[in-house]
Amino acid sequence: MNGIGNNLREARMQWQLTLREVEERSSRIAQRWENPAYRISASWLDRVERENRGLSATKLIVLAVIYGLSAEQMIALCPAPSGTSLETLNEISIPNNTQLLEKGLLERQARQWLPDTLVTEPPPEQTTLLPSIPGTLPSHYRRGIIGKRDRTLDPMVRAGSIVLIDTQKRAIASRRDWTHEFDRPVYFLIAHTGYVAGFCELDKDAEWLTLVPHPLSYESSRRWRFRKEIEVVGTVAAFFARRIDG
Repeated sequence: MNGIGNNLREARMQWQLTLREVEERSSRIAQRWENPAYRISASWLDRVERENRGLSATKLIVLAVIYGLSAEQMIALCPAPSGTSLETLNEISIPNNTQLLEKGLLERQARQWLPDTLVTEPPPEQTTLLPSIPGTLPSHYRRGIIGKRDRTLDPMVRAGSIVLIDTQKRAIASRRDWTHEFDRPVYFLIAHTGYVAGFCELDKDAEWLTLVPHPLSYESSRRWRFRKEIEVVGTVAAFFARRIDG
């Protein structure tokens, strides 16, 4: 069985990243998160990949962000403990493991919020809130599409992704409410220039809202007067990622 080093190397090669490029991206994350522990050196990662060395949860989080992997996918890269059967691991992972939705209640529910037309139609240039269709979703849920020009959350939520928005959750979480990027809420908002989606920060007086891009995005932060120039539509509860051209 491959060790974690081999698995990490395969994940890196899928993104066609060199060791030096991973180091550069981790340095940007460490700078943005103001924590030098998030920096990963090329030489250290090379040893991990070649020698299957262990790594901390901090380093796992950074690599997950760089490789665009969920926490569950990163954990799956770790080899199973000796003596643990595949059946045992499957039992542990259910019901949180990813499943193909075929026939049954889950498949019907997925079709309600993600009809085929949303997947087959080309995405708009700008981020868009879709019209509410009675009977397809609970009344407090809406759907939106991340526009092709919106790179705020790239590579975590790519342009063209379809998002499910909970309009009952509109309060901006404080910094103590989340520990890393996987926990941080994503918000769907409406500004005077149109719809936007991303991480958000409020100043201490709740007068200014800052839209914060993903650490690996090349977009810049943007700022508006809260509730005067921008409003929160809701919190993104789920998203469907798809690959688009351009």
